[in-house]
Amino acid sequence: MKECKRCGTCCKKGGPSFHHEDKMLIDKGIIPSKYIYTIRKGERSYDNVKECFLPASSDILKLKGQKDSWTCIFFNETNHHCKIYEHRPMECKVLKCWDTREIEQIYAKNRLTRQDLISSVEGLWELVEGHQERCSYDMLKFFIDSLHKGKKDEALRGILEIIEYDIKIRELVVQKAGLENDLTDFLFGRPVTETIKIYGLKIKEEENNYIIIPIS
Repeated sequence: MKECKRCGTCCKKGGPSFHHEDKMLIDKGIIPSKYIYTIRKGERSYDNVKECFLPASSDILKLKGQKDSWTCIFFNETNHHCKIYEHRPMECKVLKCWDTREIEQIYAKNRLTRQDLISSVEGLWELVEGHQERCSYDMLKFFIDSLHKGKKDEALRGILEIIEYDIKIRELVVQKAGLENDLTDFLFGRPVTETIKIYGLKIKEEENNYIIIPIS
């Protein structure tokens, strides 16, 4: 019978997504929220099972990578050791690189969301809900599609309003609420200035103004 050799190949391809079974790990601080980022509803992301980019049907909470790599933040590359192996998330427990059937069965089920974790935090959850409403990916895609339908000025204005609000709300919770900067990717998802690249656009800042330009 095959066994995991702990070669680290899986750990270098990105951290796991979280499910309800993993909530205790976050509640107890074994996995701090600052090590988590959110793929928000509607955001296009890579589906590891279907092997293509699809809009997320709900929040997907994932472990961050190390610096600018996909390698899981808890993976020690020197000795190929998982720093939280005894308390690793469910996807890590069921993943077998030689047989993916088990993880395919649970991959999109019982996903943990931001609401499951912070809906009881007065004030904070309202900020997250407000951000989701004003910076939804359905709205962003609507404006991006409108760029090619004769409504360029209106579309550009709508995209810029989303980007500016996304930036300002992150600054607000860090400066006014005193939260760690590392928490913003969990609370509000990845910055729109980064995820907009999936749609073939990039943002350039000039003299405190943001300019939208196509990726060549």
